[in-house]
Amino acid sequence: MRSGGITRRWVINTLSVISVFVLATVTVASIALRQYYYRIAETTIDSKVQQSAVRTFFKSYVDSGSQTFEEGARDFVESFSYSYLMDVWVLDSSGKVVVTSSGFFDSDTGDMEDYTAALASDDGTGLWTGNNVNDEKIMAKTLTILNSDGTNAGAVRLIVSLEDLDRQHVGYTILIAIIGLIAIALVAISGSFFIRSIVRPVGRINETAKLIAKGDFSARVEKDNTNDEISELCDTVNYMCEEIARADNVKNDFISTVSHELRTPLTAIKGWAETIKFMGPEDHEMNKKGIDIIISETDRLYNIVEDLLDFSKMQSGRMTMRAEPMDAVKELNMAVDVFNDRAVRDMITLIYNEPEFTAPMLADKNLIKQVFANILDNAFKYTKSGGRVAVFAEISNGDFIISVADTGCGISKADLPHVKEKFYKANVSVRGSGIGLAVVDEIIAMHGGQLDISSTEGKGTVVTIFLPTDNTVVIPADNI
Repeated sequence: MRSGGITRRWVINTLSVISVFVLATVTVASIALRQYYYRIAETTIDSKVQQSAVRTFFKSYVDSGSQTFEEGARDFVESFSYSYLMDVWVLDSSGKVVVTSSGFFDSDTGDMEDYTAALASDDGTGLWTGNNVNDEKIMAKTLTILNSDGTNAGAVRLIVSLEDLDRQHVGYTILIAIIGLIAIALVAISGSFFIRSIVRPVGRINETAKLIAKGDFSARVEKDNTNDEISELCDTVNYMCEEIARADNVKNDFISTVSHELRTPLTAIKGWAETIKFMGPEDHEMNKKGIDIIISETDRLYNIVEDLLDFSKMQSGRMTMRAEPMDAVKELNMAVDVFNDRAVRDMITLIYNEPEFTAPMLADKNLIKQVFANILDNAFKYTKSGGRVAVFAEISNGDFIISVADTGCGISKADLPHVKEKFYKANVSVRGSGIGLAVVDEIIAMHGGQLDISSTEGKGTVVTIFLPTDNTVVIPADNI
């Protein structure tokens, strides 16, 4: 049993408590049983012999001398019909035994605390439980006999053996203790099975967790055929393994994608830089073309690095927004204008009807501009020449709603739930880091908005942005 393990703690805590409870129960039951038996003995004495009957019987014998009292004592003992239940002694006024129902008595009567108590009591009775001279456990009750002047004439002592009752008491106590031990054993056995049913799967979960920590994301927990919380935990751990494995694959794909994305522009920049280095001064057109490509690829690198920096800020919680009054329609117009040239270059139809309303809000202008640019860039990246990108804007229920619909390759049903996750790329054949939508989703959430994506594979994608407006915001004149 491992030190500090669940089984050990259960044994120490649960079994200890149960054992103490059973011990206390046995002790209380034993005491109660003993008191019950002794009450039965006392009740037996009281029901068979009453003090009033004893005094009435001896009334004609007292005040007539010791000889007459002794005769009365013999008559009382001879007429006593319960000698099979108890022994009866008759004592004279000095406490000496006159006669007994057994016919035998020793001058050494032993302790007679009941007799002493009877003489001192107001009602003339005394009860005592103890061992006699033969070391026999007895219960004795003394009833005093009075002369007509109220002085002590003698006493009747009734003695019941408690040996049989004590044997029964011990027997039942042992029986109760055995039942208690059986109960403890049953609890221990059933508890051990129960604890084992927990410890074993927890152990398997622990081993699986160690394998996962070492990088084995294919590890799975073998669960029992049960339908309880442990089984649910096993399912959760297995699901976690699947998600970690998927995230690890996505991460590896991301690293590969980013490496490729960085290598491509770097290769172009280096190649054209070396080409320009060895060109003659007369090659103006080639120089201009090379410099334009270097500038374009540098912008591409800059955008990738910006995405990575934004993602790093998002992950560390350092992404903050500087809210200021602004018109989101103006920022959308500017973003669409930037993509007009690209639409012409890529031979993609760009549809956009500039809204005649304003969308006042407190927002970070640069971050909102980044959202629009990223969404439009994705739409153009995944749309082939001859395709169409349509941008619609409206205000409904206090939200500025922007929809960007393209006729690109679309997203599969399997990929659609994950496209806003970090590192995830639904289409690895298209350039991009795979973190743009994750950053966009975070920015929109920071502004209290919502990002929805619907798509049909092979037909296109619709990205809808909801940004809450605030009509109390006063837009500066230079921002309209």
